[in-house]
Amino acid sequence: MEAIIRHVAVLLLAYLLGSFPTGYVVVHAFRGRDVRRLGSGRTGGTNVLRSAGPIAAVLTVLGDTLKGGVAVLLANAVAGTPLAVAVAGVAAILGHNYSVFLGFRGGAGTMTSIGVALFISPLVGAAVIALGVAMLLLRRYASLASLAVAVAMPVFCAAGALWFHMPALYALSTAVIALVVINELRPNIMRLLAGTERKIALHLRRTPSAANKSA
Repeated sequence: MEAIIRHVAVLLLAYLLGSFPTGYVVVHAFRGRDVRRLGSGRTGGTNVLRSAGPIAAVLTVLGDTLKGGVAVLLANAVAGTPLAVAVAGVAAILGHNYSVFLGFRGGAGTMTSIGVALFISPLVGAAVIALGVAMLLLRRYASLASLAVAVAMPVFCAAGALWFHMPALYALSTAVIALVVINELRPNIMRLLAGTERKIALHLRRTPSAANKSA
């Protein structure tokens, strides 16, 4: 019974941690505006970049990544099982995407999922970051980079389970995370297919809010 209580506590705490609206707080601090009323209406780094500039975006990215990492640390501290870590990772993403503090709105979960990956396995985390950055530099679509990260995480975790004794539950949980992220990026996928998706300005010049929903 105690183990069940600990795992339920991890689920709830990780969800609340993921729900912390980093982008909302940062944009409100920088511009005094509600990020949900700017650009795509999402709270992730891409929309914050276009709504409040590069410094705000960097703070948002760091905060969102940290949420995923702290969720994993929390799971290890409270329950200390692979199941708890797997549950915490998924719960943190759900909290970020459907924040109880923002009327169950949020971002797509890319940076929070990267934070989960980094603290599950620094090697997996570094690999998905490298892939995401490469895709962003080569194609300049934040949504495409997010999709690449989402798909790669369970693949890398499955490889870790096969060859490096990583718990198989991590591959399962990152697969669920990938489905959640991909679901949120459906409008972006349609725009990518139509050739109308907006690219990221890599020089990070501050720009007005836009309708891209890749954050």
